[in-house]
Amino acid sequence: MELARDQKTSIPKKKKRSERQKDMLSGYLYIAPFFIIFAIIGLYPALFSIYLAFQKWSGFGPMEFAGLNNFAIVLQDPLFWKSLYNTLIMGVLGTAPQLIVGIVLAYFLNMAAVKFSNFFRVTIFMPYITSMVAVALVFGVFFSSNESSLANFIIGWFGMDPVNWKTSEWGAKIAISLMVFWRWVGYNTIIYLAGLQSIPKDLYEAATIDGANKIQQFFHVTIPLLKPFIVLTVFMSTVGAMQLFAEPTVFLGGQAFNRDEAMTVVMYLYRDAFNLNSFGTASATAVLLLIFIVAIAGLNTWLTSGKKAKRGRI
Repeated sequence: MELARDQKTSIPKKKKRSERQKDMLSGYLYIAPFFIIFAIIGLYPALFSIYLAFQKWSGFGPMEFAGLNNFAIVLQDPLFWKSLYNTLIMGVLGTAPQLIVGIVLAYFLNMAAVKFSNFFRVTIFMPYITSMVAVALVFGVFFSSNESSLANFIIGWFGMDPVNWKTSEWGAKIAISLMVFWRWVGYNTIIYLAGLQSIPKDLYEAATIDGANKIQQFFHVTIPLLKPFIVLTVFMSTVGAMQLFAEPTVFLGGQAFNRDEAMTVVMYLYRDAFNLNSFGTASATAVLLLIFIVAIAGLNTWLTSGKKAKRGRI
């Protein structure tokens, strides 16, 4: 009798285990395509690039171990530091204004008094989904080197001489930064708008009762509660600025890789890999860029955690 009972109780346990294993197997099968594709087109190229950073290879023939020689070549190249300088300058000029303007636009779009708010939201977000070729064509006409171009016509109002935007040092940087600003300000605006809509209206009503005006509510209620969204957009914009490639390449056209005025770090490694067939130095540049991005991300995390720690002590 006892053996029969043990057999009966063991059968349901086995069934439960088998059903649980089937559920786990089906779940893994559903998510397997993503990880397989990510491993093929994401993880493997990244690991292979790190391996190439220590090799001397032209894309053909056997590889030769170069140790840290590729990193020494890149770090001793003045063009690399020039490209890093250009990347940082265009990143600041294109990123900082779009974050500030994005918060202001989101604040006005969130106001109930604004009519046709849905139309303005779509209009502001439209540049983000616009083709880069179309954007380059528009900005190429706008920042044409002709004296009659729209950009030169506008600066002529202030008594300034016409600028050759694609060849001058700061002209190319300003034009590309404005292109980045115009293309991404709507993306950040939508993120800030979602953050504003998550703030309870009771807080604004309480601030109004306490005598706070709109400006005081903006700086003492809106901005502190938007902090997680601001940190997110600053992080994403900073990483995107360090990987700037499409805008200067399309704007400058065939002269992009022969010009030092607007060459970025990604353009520098692209030139080494596909123009000079030096995949070792290109991979070393990619590793250095990864280190810079991780350092910036760590700095953002440290600043955020530091502020939280101070709040906790108070």
